[in-house]
Amino acid sequence: MTDREILPKDLKPVHYALSVFNIDSQKYTFSGNVVIDFKLVSESSVEAIHLNYRGLKVTKGSALVQQAAKTESTIEVTEISYDEKVEVVTLKLAEPIQPGATKIQVSVDYEAKIWDNMAGFYRSKYKTPEGEDAVMLSTQFESTDARRAFPCVDEPNQKATFDFKITVPENWTALSNMPVVSSKPIDGDGKKAVSAESTASGSTSLKVVAFETTPVMSTYLLAWATGDFEYIEAFTDRSYNGKKIPVRVYTTKGLVKQGQLALESAVKIIDLFSEVFDIDYMLPKADLLAVHEFSHGAMENWGLVTYRTTAVLFDELTSDSSYKTRVVYVVAHELAHQWFGNLVTMDWWNELWLNEGFATWVGWFAVDHLYPDWDVFTGFVFESLQGALALDALRGSHPIEVPVRSGLEIDQVFDHISYLKGASTIRMLSTQLTVETFLKGVSNYLKKHAYSNARTADLWASLSEVSGVDVAAAMENWIEKIGFPLLKVQEDENTGDVTVRQDRFLSTGDVSLNENETEWWIPLVIDSDAKADSSTILDQREITIPALASGDNFFKLNKDQTAIYRVSYSEERLEKLGKSINRLSAKDKIGLVADTAATASAGVGSTPGLLAFLDALKEEKNYFVWSEILQRLATLRSVFALHSKEVTSGLVKFTEHLITPTLNRLGWEFSKDDDFLTVRLRALIILAGGTVGIKSVVDESISRFNKYKTGDKTVIHPSVKKAIFATVLKYATGIELQEAYEVVRKELANPTSVDGRELAAFALGNVQDASLIKSSLGMILSGEVPVQDVHTIGTSLAANPASREQTWEFIKSNWTDVYKKFSSNMVVLDRFVRVVVSQFASEEDYNDISAFFSEKDNKGYDRSLSQALDVIKSKYQWVARETTAVEKWLEDNKF
Repeated sequence: MTDREILPKDLKPVHYALSVFNIDSQKYTFSGNVVIDFKLVSESSVEAIHLNYRGLKVTKGSALVQQAAKTESTIEVTEISYDEKVEVVTLKLAEPIQPGATKIQVSVDYEAKIWDNMAGFYRSKYKTPEGEDAVMLSTQFESTDARRAFPCVDEPNQKATFDFKITVPENWTALSNMPVVSSKPIDGDGKKAVSAESTASGSTSLKVVAFETTPVMSTYLLAWATGDFEYIEAFTDRSYNGKKIPVRVYTTKGLVKQGQLALESAVKIIDLFSEVFDIDYMLPKADLLAVHEFSHGAMENWGLVTYRTTAVLFDELTSDSSYKTRVVYVVAHELAHQWFGNLVTMDWWNELWLNEGFATWVGWFAVDHLYPDWDVFTGFVFESLQGALALDALRGSHPIEVPVRSGLEIDQVFDHISYLKGASTIRMLSTQLTVETFLKGVSNYLKKHAYSNARTADLWASLSEVSGVDVAAAMENWIEKIGFPLLKVQEDENTGDVTVRQDRFLSTGDVSLNENETEWWIPLVIDSDAKADSSTILDQREITIPALASGDNFFKLNKDQTAIYRVSYSEERLEKLGKSINRLSAKDKIGLVADTAATASAGVGSTPGLLAFLDALKEEKNYFVWSEILQRLATLRSVFALHSKEVTSGLVKFTEHLITPTLNRLGWEFSKDDDFLTVRLRALIILAGGTVGIKSVVDESISRFNKYKTGDKTVIHPSVKKAIFATVLKYATGIELQEAYEVVRKELANPTSVDGRELAAFALGNVQDASLIKSSLGMILSGEVPVQDVHTIGTSLAANPASREQTWEFIKSNWTDVYKKFSSNMVVLDRFVRVVVSQFASEEDYNDISAFFSEKDNKGYDRSLSQALDVIKSKYQWVARETTAVEKWLEDNKF
């Protein structure tokens, strides 16, 4: 196929026997042998074997071919050639494999490196509990990095079974997808392993660990890891083939107790999904491994899920409470993949959303089942739905299903469209069909395509069978078209009739005619006093709903924000909704705030209208509603910060006016009787108060920090450590600031909690002092901030008005080093460019950034760069359009 880089299809892999040995921790290299059993699918002779590779060297190859029932012949490889651009190694055979051959087995010896970029087979550095330097080794193969670790047919629809064995130090643990079938010591026959310096005991005795054969699966799901690990274990309540599934959380020594939350969650989630999908968990074990250096959040390798430490470890005494939700959700998301992604895999990466969109939605479904008091679907509306809409409002967005040709293009669609818009689409559809019907359709889909690949059309077919709804027709534009609609609501004053019109929404507000051709299938989900049909579907350009707004009728579209669109109301209707706050759910309030802010920034709404609506919410008590309010206010302050001192000052005063009642109500003291969301709200409000410099918050933060740095660690509750660190670094001065900076810097180097490094990286980007800004910027390249966290400090520095321009100058001046350091794992560079560049807000920045990157090779991050520039453009247009109106509103309201 011409739309993707794939190998010739004359041979199909059916089984891999892979052996990894000669692991050298001085040179960070290893040797391998892979024996691949192929099925001949071509009717023509085959003159060469084609395999994917990246950064490895094939040293020897041969093919064993059975031409007839009893005749086998070995064919030597006469030439090995590499096409680095398309990542294909070709093994030319001495004689062709003839049609009709019944057994084809290719053996390849190779040498490869152990990477240090969180891709392929790579090393992670860490400190032991004794403070010594150590390493662990693990894999990350999605999407196209299995080829870094062994030559293979690295395509998701080329599934096979795998046997794996690895030679490691005798005192190390080795893990893979399946249970260990044998572990045998060897006598040092020339096969080296990880050197003494890398092992806990200094042992150089070796063992060969072999694992059971995997089910049929894609190459990107193969995994292995080795190191000085320990584990905790639990078992599922349900039995599977007469046995309870052992579930383990593995960590390096000294961390394993922090895996308890993940362990308790995992055993319940495996049972839940087995029941929900009506398909038993299909492997004999489930391992969760904490990896010290990790570019993503986690990876769903079948039977051996790997995690960033902050996504699997949690300590009730030292961790920020926000990480509790993260751990349970990420565990649920990855375990969902064991069915939706691993058992049934998308046919090609253009349908990545089938894996990620579903796992995102059903991950939150599982968290809601385990912790209903966490109200996670209100959180979904704030974080997932708004995240999806923010990206999809950009001209540089892409459809949920998007053509991708190469590895670099594939990596760029692991974004908010595939995950969050995909999940939001599923939430919308499951609400319309009912969740019970939807999950029944999913179960049928999984059963029908088990151990194979499927496409979006296959899911729609199963859902249509159980629901009687033409799901494909309803969902076609949501999946295949870019963007989403803005519904403009017009009320007839005389009749009360309401006309609702759909047009594509862009953050820049400049939709052209040819960009506005899509008519989406839209559930209006009307909440009203009138007798309007709440199940009304808008599937044409506009519709009129009789008498919906007659008299004093209350009405709101998209009740509980279950559908994917924004709404533009008149200022009069928005004011009425503001007076009906108590009738609105928390989800509705979030939706109204978000829609009003987004339409204001795009020029189809009013920023003063947004501010007035926010003012009506100052007595709000819901954590997620406050999260939305404060995020929109932070954006306003950031956008206007370098353009109007009067507006900036007024917005700071307005923020203080909004949060002070809640700040006073909640105070600083945490109680064991606080519910989970109260703890999170207190931390959020204190962070907001520190951000805008409320004197009481600044004074209390500095006071507590001074006690903390002298050794009293109990004075800072873990959930406000982030707020206090950031506030102190922003507002302390003189020697006090210098000392505080060094304390936070030490926390970065030697964190006192599993989340400490991420919190410190965020705080270090809040400094106002030019010399300290320079120091923080230097950490991006020095290695002081681990590569996996550079986006955190980079975002913080770029969002900080005091350091924004300095950050851009640093990136320009050091681009060669930035590119060299991060581009070996393009996921890291892509993310860094996107999150940092999108913080800028002026037309001058837009022009300078555009000009700078126009002379660079942007392959691998071009989509994200385009999106970030879209964000900047919408910001500076917003400022130009609304500064005067915002200034007047703030002045009129005494701010």
